[in-house]
Amino acid sequence: MRYGVLGPLAVWDAEGRPVRVPEAKVRALLANLLVHGGGPVPADRLIDDLWPSCPPGDSANTLQTKVSQLRRVLGRERVVREPAGYRLLLADDGRDGNSVVDSVDALEFQELAERARAHREPSVRAELFAGALALWRGPAYADVAESLFARGEITRLEELRLNVVEEHAEARLSRGEHTALAAELGALVDLHPLRERLRTTHMRALYRAGRQGDALGSFQDLRRRLAEELGASPGPEASALHEAILRQETRLATPAVGSPSSRTNLPAPLTELIGRREAADQLLARLAPGGDTRLVTLTGLGGVGKTRLAVAAARDASGRFADGVWLVELAGLAATATPDDIAERVITTLGLCDTAASEPDLDDLVGWLCRAVADRRLLVLLDNCEHLVEPVAVLAGAVLSAVPAAHLLLTSQEPLDIPGEVVHPVPPLTLPDPTDPRTIAQAGAVELFVRRAAAAAPGFVLDADNAEAVAAVCRRLDGIPLALELVASRLRTLSPHELAARLDDRFARPDVRVRGLPERQRTLRGMLDWSWLLLTEDERAVLRRLVVCADGCVMASAQAVCADAGLGAGRIPDLLSRLVDRSLVVREGDRFRLLESVAAYGAERLAEAAEETVVQARFVRHCAELAERESERLRGPDQRRGLEVLDAETVNLRRALDLAVTRDAAAYAVRLVNAQAWYWFLRGRLTEARRSLRTALAAGGGADPAARAAARAWLAGIELRTAEPGAEAAPTGGDPTEGVGDPVLRARLQWFVGTGLTGGGHHGDGRRLVEAGLAGARAARDRWGEAAALVELAGHAAGGDASAELGAALFVEAGDRWGRLRATRALALAADRGGDRERAERLHREGLLMAEELGLWTEVVEALIRLGGSALAGGRAERATELYERALSVSAERAHSVGEIRAEVGLGQAARLRGDLVTAGRHLNRARAKSHASGHAARAEAALAEPHPPPRA
Repeated sequence: MRYGVLGPLAVWDAEGRPVRVPEAKVRALLANLLVHGGGPVPADRLIDDLWPSCPPGDSANTLQTKVSQLRRVLGRERVVREPAGYRLLLADDGRDGNSVVDSVDALEFQELAERARAHREPSVRAELFAGALALWRGPAYADVAESLFARGEITRLEELRLNVVEEHAEARLSRGEHTALAAELGALVDLHPLRERLRTTHMRALYRAGRQGDALGSFQDLRRRLAEELGASPGPEASALHEAILRQETRLATPAVGSPSSRTNLPAPLTELIGRREAADQLLARLAPGGDTRLVTLTGLGGVGKTRLAVAAARDASGRFADGVWLVELAGLAATATPDDIAERVITTLGLCDTAASEPDLDDLVGWLCRAVADRRLLVLLDNCEHLVEPVAVLAGAVLSAVPAAHLLLTSQEPLDIPGEVVHPVPPLTLPDPTDPRTIAQAGAVELFVRRAAAAAPGFVLDADNAEAVAAVCRRLDGIPLALELVASRLRTLSPHELAARLDDRFARPDVRVRGLPERQRTLRGMLDWSWLLLTEDERAVLRRLVVCADGCVMASAQAVCADAGLGAGRIPDLLSRLVDRSLVVREGDRFRLLESVAAYGAERLAEAAEETVVQARFVRHCAELAERESERLRGPDQRRGLEVLDAETVNLRRALDLAVTRDAAAYAVRLVNAQAWYWFLRGRLTEARRSLRTALAAGGGADPAARAAARAWLAGIELRTAEPGAEAAPTGGDPTEGVGDPVLRARLQWFVGTGLTGGGHHGDGRRLVEAGLAGARAARDRWGEAAALVELAGHAAGGDASAELGAALFVEAGDRWGRLRATRALALAADRGGDRERAERLHREGLLMAEELGLWTEVVEALIRLGGSALAGGRAERATELYERALSVSAERAHSVGEIRAEVGLGQAARLRGDLVTAGRHLNRARAKSHASGHAARAEAALAEPHPPPRA
């Protein structure tokens, strides 16, 4: 049973179905027992709580009647009577797979909050806090809110909730969500005007959103209320923040969201590294920058712990690599992946994707990657390479040849066999010595088994009575970590001696001897077989169907893929929870994943069940629907969340497209690429967009003609933006969007292709298409399309300020921050042309904030360079130097060659203004050198020749 008290009292059974608790007094009895957290409550206390003013004549019998009614609902064994009173059993020795925390939503809420506080990464904290707050369905104990027995607990839970609300807001503020928080927290501050932590978070959000006056006004309101209601003054933190806002201190600036300030994306360890400390130290010694070893491959059978060891060693080495340590997961890539496909994953992981779109040689991503990181000192961990040995070998060889300070760490079941590779075999954990019982606890396999057993069966310890049995279990499982984790959960129902006997019986049977497999692989296979046999049919169905999710999935996706007519979606959460408890599924935040060995086993079982076709079809359909749903969010206030969802689902969406193409589902292939086209554009993944659109269009018939027409139009716009420098993009005298049925989409595509043409120098054709898009958007009453066209046209006509202003207003109305960024840029350039530099600077600063919030780094660089130019024109050489240095830093971090060149030119101009001609020459020479190395010589010479206005008097 699971109980809900964060809202109206609720009860759910093991399948997640609501359980009705009749009659108000019975519900009050249950609430009272829950308030006491499973502890005993004396009968006379219950009588006083349930009938505070007028207890019934035979109150003891009446109470017993209510207890009997509750037992009929929950089960007699769940409400027990002890000498100290009545008690509600919240967990029953693991028979339903739930812990006490899982049994009550209030306990789960507190546990999620504690997990969030343990993380340093703001994004992880924010997601965990959001998950905790999502458990609230209304006021706590809403049914008995007026009862005295519940008031203390209600007050406690409400205070905990408000604390989490504040911490969630602070985590979101660290992620750069100040604009949304400035609006959202206002109502909460009105409800709790004296909570200073909430108030200061709101003040910071207001300040970063450009509302300094409102932030200062909020402080004055706090000071007035404290004085009037409590005779007190604001605390030191609020007062210090007030002073900092008045001084506009730089520490209040928006953090660079998405920048790799920690220079790593390694996951936080959920558990301690067990039995591998010496191996991790050995591996660390091989990863020394400047050493002879630059490629280390960890090899070993599946489930032996290669990834865990590699991540631990990489984390230990993070201080050695100035440009970061990065984990690139390759398990989700198909076996047909090319070196460029792997390079694309690395580019995305390093955060270079939105700058790659502005560079030449997009068809050679391996070469582009090597040039982009040529001067970096970094460690890249490529995980799960065994199905991609040849393309990984090509990429590794290229990187090691072109990037002298790069180190590669790989995990694979087989080595690459290329020059310079050092193979580091990963054996199973150490086994206990059968000749010396005193050393049993020192063996790595025993230590891991005992830790996992204690987690599965609280109270379990290694002692003299069970040590030999535990040692036998570890030896039987050959010290393979995954096998040990799978079997540890069995101690919920078996003793160590019983478990050892079961394993002996299991492995003695001929049906677990798989021919052709080495001994240790047979051990793991045997454990997977046994774990499979212990699952219910529904648990097996969920496990094998999850295999199609190449990169894991969230709960909603698991329900969409795993549920069918015989297995309702409402049952999936409980079944998935049981699989997590059995270590067959791994939960990471809100995502559920299969380890490589379990995934391979599940794929066999999926084929055996003859479900591949139907489950893959469900997966493709779900991915298409998800992409379409999130695509709608990319042009409104939920834009950032939509980007995050599509970022997380990138690998699954690629897998869905591959399946749609190979399974002759052309209609879904076209739907998938149309839904992702705008996302690819926003993220700068133009190579992926071009390749995917071409693949979908080549998939054959079956797709709706209008959808194919839309895909062709998207492709035309993308190809215009990815043409080689100086190449002729064929102008069009017609309309490439002809055949697109949806008038809103057609108008937007006319704008998209038109802007691609104007960007390539075909101003006449481009403007005609954009004007057609404007007319179409107005006819279809599409405010977003109208705004986009207006902003574009503002840059091509004299007096375009009015168009840009209207476009900006429409984008504000739509809540699209990318659109507001474009409009703000147009208005700033117009102000520059009109000589209103003060307004131009203000608008560029606003654009900078929006670009940082969305993680659009080319736009960040553009805004910094424009602000630097404005500072130069105003004679502020020091300020210009600061801005250009920031632009250079971001450009170098993101491998944005054009940005680096322009920033170097700006630094040279600033040095000239200071009279430092030596420094000026050094920066300008660097600009020329970088331009020739990156293929941007023409752009560099143009930047060098660009006149800067003389300083203002």
